[in-house]
Parts: sequence; C-alpha cells; structure tokens
Amino acid sequence: MMADDPDVALVQLGEALKQLDYRHITVTPATHARVNARKSNEWAKDPTGVFGWSRPFHAEIVPEPIFKLMQKAGITEACKDGWRSTLRVSALNNHLYFHSAWPTEPADAVFFGPDTYRYVEAMFQHFQVNESLVPRAVDIGCGAGPGAIELARRRPEAEVFAVDINDAALRLTRINAILAGASIHAKRSNLLTGLDGDFDLIIANPPYMQDPAARAYRHGGGTLGAGLSQDIIGTALQRLNPGGTLLLYTGSAIVDGIDQFRASTAKMLQGKCDWSYREIDPDVFGEELETDTYGDVDRIAAVLLCARMPGRAPKEN
Repeated sequence: MMADDPDVALVQLGEALKQLDYRHITVTPATHARVNARKSNEWAKDPTGVFGWSRPFHAEIVPEPIFKLMQKAGITEACKDGWRSTLRVSALNNHLYFHSAWPTEPADAVFFGPDTYRYVEAMFQHFQVNESLVPRAVDIGCGAGPGAIELARRRPEAEVFAVDINDAALRLTRINAILAGASIHAKRSNLLTGLDGDFDLIIANPPYMQDPAARAYRHGGGTLGAGLSQDIIGTALQRLNPGGTLLLYTGSAIVDGIDQFRASTAKMLQGKCDWSYREIDPDVFGEELETDTYGDVDRIAAVLLCARMPGRAPKEN
C-alpha cells in the first residue's frame, strides 16, 4: 500500500481511535433507529456518535488529525450543515472493526451486528471443548472479517481464508486484519468456488433473512432465508477433510412451532456425519414478523449447527 493510499489512512484512523480508547458495541438496526431518533441525538457530540452511531457531525467535535485521516480515507460525505462518516467502527474482543455506516441500505453494505458477537462467542465455546488442530480453515461470507480474524488469533497454527462475493467486504476484512494483527487470506469466492483444496474447519455466519431488496449482506434466499445456509452445508459436505468440522451460525424461521431449517438440515446430514444443533437466541429480528413475508412465522431463532465429518482430526500435543 502506498503512503497516500486510502487503505493506509483507514488503518491509521483505526490506530488513532485505539489511542483514544474508542469503544462501541453495535446494536440491532431497530435499536439503532430508536436511539438515534431521540432529539438529543440529532448530532454527534463525540467520536462514538460519529463512528458508532453514524450521526451527522461538525468537524470540530473530532480531533483534527482524525478528521484529516477520515478525509484521506475517503469516508467523509457532506451532510446537512456538517459531515457524516460512511463507515462505522465497532469493538469486539479488544479489536476494532470497520464496517458499513447505518442505515445499511446500499447493495454492497458490509455487515456487523449482534449476530457477529454471538457468532464469535459460539466459535470460542466450540474451541473450549474441542482440542483438534486446525491446519486449514475458511470463513464463508466473511463480511467485515471478524470470524476469520478472531479464528486466526485463536488458532495461530491455522492457514485461514476469508471469502465473500462483496469486494467492499474483502477490502475491510484486509484492513481489519491489519488492525488486529491477524494473518489471513481474503479472497473473492462464491461459497468456495475458485478456492483449491479441502479444509479442516469451515465457519460461516451467512445472511438468513428474506430481504425484498435482495441485499447481499442480508438476503439468504430460498424458503424464508434458509437457501444460502443450506448451500453452505452442501459445500461443507464436499470440501471438509476427514474429521473436519462445519460451524454454521444462522437463523431459522419457526412456523407453527416447527423449526423448518432444522428439519431440512437433518435430511441433508443424515448418515453423512455427526452433528448437533441448538438455539443460541430464541427471538431475533422480531420486527420482521410485522411484514407480509413473515406473516405466518412465530419467531426467528438464531441457531448453531456443528457438523463433524467421519475420520480423525489431528490433535494438539
């Protein structure tokens, strides 16, 4: 990267925010809208309002070096009588992650939210009870990169790939990896197309909603958003090494008390591998139940599928 490269400026901006002890936890879009709708929150008053809550701001409320880095990085846009950042910055495990500003309306928006925290925590819980080595791993649909990055830091022996169809996501994944000091390979791929070799661990936190706008970061396709998650399961069955594991954090629409995604998953995996399935959160994105698409749905649950292929995985010493 060249010294005047916007990516360099973005890395420097992240480092500058670390020096300010900046920290923001990203909430759901509905909560974000409610908090920002308060009259006292019309304008940002500090860096958290600028980078966390995506509020318009006057240049003087952020340190001048940070505003200059924002301009060099190309993430400022004129807004009302001030400015607005086109990226947000969120904290996870003491690392900062750049991702898309709120509201995430563009087709190439880069996702990061409460699902991200649950996803990474579920991965860490898996490692607490699993002693297998992970020579080669991949995060399918990496978004801003937290899955791949936190995996690389937790499993330094692993060669970790982060793949996505969104070039904006891959750019931020590379930048976020530099900020976290993680070694990963960020590559464009639809599922694992164009990526050679098999894997010992596949992780994924794919979009699982049925989105009328078909935004890539949100739209899962298929029946009530389950299509992409099912495609990832099918890919994992073909690309996991003996003893390899799929960790899939996704969502499932519960209709008349029946978990339809679990039922379809059981059919796909029966007789092919050992697997477990549990609800991480019984009720997410409840506002979607007011839409016609989810008019017959009881609730949307966040779920975790762990599928392990037959065979022995290498063990830690």
